[in-house]
Amino acid sequence: HVQLVESGGGSVEPGGSLRLTCQVSGDTPSNHAMGWVRQVPGQAREGLAHIDKDGRASYADSVKGRFTISQDKAKNSLLLQMDSLKPEDTGMYYCVADPPAARDYMTAVQALVVALYWGQGTQVTVSS
Repeated sequence: HVQLVESGGGSVEPGGSLRLTCQVSGDTPSNHAMGWVRQVPGQAREGLAHIDKDGRASYADSVKGRFTISQDKAKNSLLLQMDSLKPEDTGMYYCVADPPAARDYMTAVQALVVALYWGQGTQVTVSS
């Protein structure tokens, strides 16, 4: 049973950066497909960044080129480096593990929203 605990959220001005950390317990991140999901009140959850067991990453168009997902094997954690942040990046960010595999109608990133394991979330606010 994988347990996920996020940290690193906070408030930042537009154009700024934050790095989110997901501490993984119960197993090692490289044994699982994992990713990050964003929830904005009143909107559907959005898969942002996916990393497979081999370390290959994929991103939603909304964050491609600005966000970077990676594994820190030494610390048994998953990271999300967020640069060039925009006000529309504001939301609750969740670390997730074990999403279903991609299908013809659903990419790996989109599948993150129905992942098996979820952290408690960390709030990110981007405003001036």
